[in-house]
Amino acid sequence: MKIRSADPTDPARQCSNVWLDLAGLLAHMHARWYLYAPIVAVWMLAYVRLFVDPTPRLPLLFNWTPSLPYHVAWMRSGNAQPRRGDLIVFRFEGIAQAHYRGLRGQPFFKRVRGMPGDVITVEDRTVSLNGEAMGVAKAHAFDRHPLAPITPLVIPAGHFYVQGTDPDSFDSRYRDSGLVRSEQILGIVLPLL
Repeated sequence: MKIRSADPTDPARQCSNVWLDLAGLLAHMHARWYLYAPIVAVWMLAYVRLFVDPTPRLPLLFNWTPSLPYHVAWMRSGNAQPRRGDLIVFRFEGIAQAHYRGLRGQPFFKRVRGMPGDVITVEDRTVSLNGEAMGVAKAHAFDRHPLAPITPLVIPAGHFYVQGTDPDSFDSRYRDSGLVRSEQILGIVLPLL
């Protein structure tokens, strides 16, 4: 007959404690499944949204970034053309998705600042729209990836210059983000909170 050690640092005892702890946790989760089911559902939906299809399915949107001061908004879908000053949600299709794969198709929440026919100029990384400064384009992203400002141009038909209110917002000031095409727009947004 083998006598087990009473020493809590004994590896055999630690292994059996892990299995007892795991069994206890699973019994706890099984008894309180109604508490864990919503958590598992939220994580599964987040996984699907991030890796399968990021298009918002509900008109109620949540903004967790500092790019705009609004945290909850209602999206009106349809083919209405945005006007200057409107908040929009659009599918990201900028060239930055080659470097940041998670951006592909992600919904972005920005304000329309430039319309077709407006003139974009860049001087010393300061991006201007029709002569009015829109902000300074940073030299690099948070991960030190270099960022170039947008190329000076006249905004073509069916394209929009969009921008967040935060100076660190990744928006049309950068070539990697670029202008937003009409086809990318998912809807116009009404801020709630």
